[in-house]
Formats: sequence, C-alpha cells, structure tokens
Amino acid sequence: MTTHSAMSFLIPLPVVLSLLGAGICLALGHNARAQRVVGIVTLSVVVAIAAVLLAGAYRDGPQVVHVGGWPARLGIVLVADSLSALLLLTSAIVTLCVLVYSVGQGIVEFGPDTPLSVFYPTFLVLSAGVSNAFLSGDLFNLYVGFEVLLAASYVLITLGGTGPRVRAGSTYVVVSVLSSVVFLVALAGVYAATGTVNMADLSEKLQAVPSDVRTVLQLLLLTAFCIKAAVFPLSAWLPDSYPTAPAPVTAVFAGLLTKVGVYAIIRVQTILFPENHLTTLLLWGAAATMVIGILGAVAQSDIKRMLSFTLISHIGFMIFGIALASHLGLASAIFYTVHHITIQTTLFLVAGLIEIRGGSTALERLGGLAKAAPFLALMFFLPAMNLAGIPPLSGYFGKVGLAEAGIAAGGWLAYLVVAASIVTSLLTLYAIAKTWNRAFWRPPDPETAPPIGDWHPSTPETPQPTGDWPPSRSSPTGTKSGEPWAPTLTAVRQLPAAMVGPTVALVALSTAITLVAGPLFGIASRAATELGERTPYVTAVLEDGSGITR
Repeated sequence: MTTHSAMSFLIPLPVVLSLLGAGICLALGHNARAQRVVGIVTLSVVVAIAAVLLAGAYRDGPQVVHVGGWPARLGIVLVADSLSALLLLTSAIVTLCVLVYSVGQGIVEFGPDTPLSVFYPTFLVLSAGVSNAFLSGDLFNLYVGFEVLLAASYVLITLGGTGPRVRAGSTYVVVSVLSSVVFLVALAGVYAATGTVNMADLSEKLQAVPSDVRTVLQLLLLTAFCIKAAVFPLSAWLPDSYPTAPAPVTAVFAGLLTKVGVYAIIRVQTILFPENHLTTLLLWGAAATMVIGILGAVAQSDIKRMLSFTLISHIGFMIFGIALASHLGLASAIFYTVHHITIQTTLFLVAGLIEIRGGSTALERLGGLAKAAPFLALMFFLPAMNLAGIPPLSGYFGKVGLAEAGIAAGGWLAYLVVAASIVTSLLTLYAIAKTWNRAFWRPPDPETAPPIGDWHPSTPETPQPTGDWPPSRSSPTGTKSGEPWAPTLTAVRQLPAAMVGPTVALVALSTAITLVAGPLFGIASRAATELGERTPYVTAVLEDGSGITR
C-alpha cells in the first residue's frame, strides 16, 4: 500500500475497521452486550480517525493512498480531501449517535423473532459502505461503496419482517437496483470511451471525448445519482420507504443515504465535467424538488411522512448550489449538506421518541406533549426551527449563502430558484408549526388518542394494557364506571436514557453548528476551492511523493 504522507495510512481504516467490527459482531453471535460494545467502540474510533483526516486534509491538501501499491490508473485509490473528510466526519458522528440510540430502543423494535446478530453487523457494514463511497477515488469503487451500503440497507429497512416494512423494502430494492443498473451502464460507457474509471485520470481524458458522448455519459451518471439523492422527478420512492423502518434505521437513512448521492453529483460536476454543468437542467430540478417536496410535507398528517417530504424538498437546496457551479454556490451547498445531515437525523430520532411517549406519530392521535414532556418538546423545537432556517440558526446561514450565490449568478432562472427557496423555507416553517401545534400544544382528543404510556413495540419492558383497545366510553380502564374515558398525562412512560442521550447530543451538535458556522463555512469554502481548481486533487492522485506520475 503506497501512501503520500505520514497520515495517509489512516485513510482506509474507516472502511476496514467497520468491516472488521461487523465480522467480530457476527462471531459473537447472540451476545448482545458484547456486540454493542464492539459497535460503539468501532464507530468511536472511526470518528477520531475522520477528525484527524479532516485536519490533515485542511492543512496539507488531499491525502491519498494507493491500495496494494498499484498505480492510480490501474488500482484502487482512496482520497481524503476537504470535502470527503468533512462528510466522513459528519457521517461517523451521526452513525455513532444512532447506534447508541438503537441500544436504548431494544430488540423488540425489530421483532422478537429477529436475531439480534442481524442489526449490529449490518449497521457496521452500512457505515463501511458510506465511508468507502466518500473516500473513493474512482467510479468503480464508488459503485462498490453504493452497493455495500445498499445491500446493508435492504436488510435494515425490512427488520422485523412486518408487512408494511417488507412492502416498503420491496419498493426501495427495486428503485435501488434500477439506479445501480443505470450507474453500471454509465460506468461501462465511461470505460469504453476513455479506458479508465479513475476520477483524476478521467478529468483529463474526458476532454478528448466528443462533446455529445460526454453529455450522454454525464446524463447517465446524473440520472443514477439523482435517483439515489431523491431529486424530483426521481424521488417518489422515498416517502413510502423510510417512515416504515425502525426509528434508528429511518434516521440514518434520512441523514446519510441521500447525501451520498449528493456527494457523487458534486464529484461528477466538478471533477469529471467542469466545462458542462447542465445548469439549466439542474436548476429546474432543484426548483421542482424544493417546491413539490415541501407541498407534499404540508399535506401530511404524520410526523415521519412530513419529515420524509421535507428531506426531499431540502435536497433541492444542495442541487441549487451545485447547479450554480460558483465558488459561493458550492461552498454553501457543502455547508448545507453538513447542516442537513445532522438536522434530519436528529428530527427522525426525536420522532422515534415522540412515538414512544405519545404512542404514535400520527398528528390526529397526538396532543398535550408540551405539558407531558417539555424536554421532548424542546428537543423537537430546536432542530425543527433550524430546518426551517430561522435566524440565527445554521439553516439560515446556509440558505442565505445559496440565495446570495443565485443572485450573483443572475438570470431569470436563478432568480426563480431563489424565489422557490424562499417559498420552500416559509412552507417548511408552516409544516413544522402545524406539527408543533398539534402534537405538543393541542389537548389530546379522547376519541382518537391512545392512552399516553400505552404499550408500544419500542418499549418491551412496559406491560401490555389489559382489555380491548380502544376502550369504550364507559371503560373502567382509568376511569370510574360510567364516566367517559380520557387520556391522562400522568401515565406517560419515561423515555430510555440510552435513547435520550444521543438525541440530546445531536440536538446540541446541530445547534452548535450555528456557533461554529464561520469556521465550518471556511472548511466548506476550502473544499469548494479544491473542487474548482481540480489541480490539487488530480496531482495528489496521479503523482506519488516524488512527483512521478503514476
């Protein structure tokens, strides 16, 4: 294995350690406590390594390792530049928090007949796939990273084997396979046209390919990645796939998987096709993704589905920045990607807590949670306002940066997308406010609300209620005979500390991004500079430490 600096040997470790941890978890069988320790320790080490890689990439430029010592044009190259290292660190922190959260949720969430050994190894394999995708220096290894994380996600999305999860998983599998086939066809076309799949090498060789062939290859790659990123009109699969999965699985899917697609789009647009940005097409896609996604969110009456549609909508902000292809546009898109990973993951974890505390995520069955669980209300309020872009939170800074970039670019289409982003932000605030009012402040409706503290699969230690549900109007359960039943706020079940702890950590992290918005935007700006110049990336990959082209 050939490296370019004393720190480069760390680059493969996020992938290797995650796969090694998955193997150890499988070997431990049904020893749940040991598996948890292995998973948490592994991801904690990955977080530390990612932080070191980010510091090195920011200080010294792209860090490269040639796996097996093969030349870059022939072998696998892993690259940690400012962009990949930043997203690697963000993803590692998020996956660690979600894993700890899943420990508190318990195995019953995944079905009493599902072996515990399935979850932890699969989760670590998912982490390995995400890390490999971020660090990959060639298109084929990027494809491998996608397939690894998708194979793991197929297992995670159907955990428990319930009907809704299997149906949602089937849709997810079909769409993912379709995107993988398109990606594979694009790979074959790229290799046939250039004889290489190394991205640094392609940045030079694609320039010799006829322009119409380049455009076809670019469109194929963008189609594959837009499906994975859930860009309209290739986003219809997401709202029905994510909400049915267990809460920690939904959280990590929402936070990370679509962002890997966004990351791939950034690489394609900046490294491979810097002269053909397809600006008009991407701007229309960004505007449609924003507006149609948020209109879907406004129409929802379930918290998870509402968040799934806001997830789609806010992907449009990132595509907007990429389409502008300016320094400010790219920097703002990268900043917004980091912001959105943490915010979206946090909100889905909070939704899992709401489901336990209130017995449902359907708004018509919730109410009174602000009085029953004020701390839970605060955990929802902070990231929700951040998602809406309320100043001075980080979401506001990201959206302002994108708006400034759009205005600086000029043209009626850019102005239209800026207007769409403002409308989307306002409608996001409306969707969040509706959820906030109905779930937390409206008194619970005795006709529709389950008894708060009622048994739920996520809470195995809570006894199942006696009698039929829903109770009759004269049910003796909780009332005197002949009196109408009403839910009581004193029966609320305490949330597991192992679930609250990582959720609080992510709420704090997503809020703290506001305090370090300047330095974080500086890193995003550095990443945008490297992407715009391309030379540091290409030189680091194609040359060894002595300056000899490999």
